[in-house]
Amino acid sequence: MNEFSMICRVLGSLYYRQPQDPLLAPLLAAIREGKLAQSWPLEQDGLLERLQNSVDDSNVAADYAALFVGADCRVSPFRSAWLDDAPESEVKAFLTERGMPMGSTPADHFGFLLLAASWLEDNAAEDESEALETLFAEFLLPWCGTFLGKVEAHATTPYWRTLALLTREALGAMWDELEEEGEQPESQE
Repeated sequence: MNEFSMICRVLGSLYYRQPQDPLLAPLLAAIREGKLAQSWPLEQDGLLERLQNSVDDSNVAADYAALFVGADCRVSPFRSAWLDDAPESEVKAFLTERGMPMGSTPADHFGFLLLAASWLEDNAAEDESEALETLFAEFLLPWCGTFLGKVEAHATTPYWRTLALLTREALGAMWDELEEEGEQPESQE
């Protein structure tokens, strides 16, 4: 797994799964113990330290539920809630065309989109940059800034405010990398 995929998988998992999910236990333990910072490929040491210092299972889980779960959540994690005329079916069709196995869970969840980016990176053919650029440009970037801003504003724990900042910076760095990769073939011709 490359760095791009790892970042998307870690961040996607943290947003997609509730903190008390047993599958997240090893990741949350790595954050708590400072091990994630040791292998994190971006220069975000200060934010990773803040994240490490703010992991408190009971408060983090309660804040997650208030932020993202249910019809009356503070911040909807679904793209279709943020953009007019942005049905979840568009995301599902895009990912299905690229061979990603789709279950019955909504495909336009913020965490799921990051996990999809990891899957695309890990399973891509020659046009990997193009698929990732499309995923970012059409399905993530148009609403992630507003979404992450609302997470920062409505979170009651430092963990979620810090994770929103860390995610914003990471997405910016990954988008810059995708744009650079997209420009390279043009400059070589």
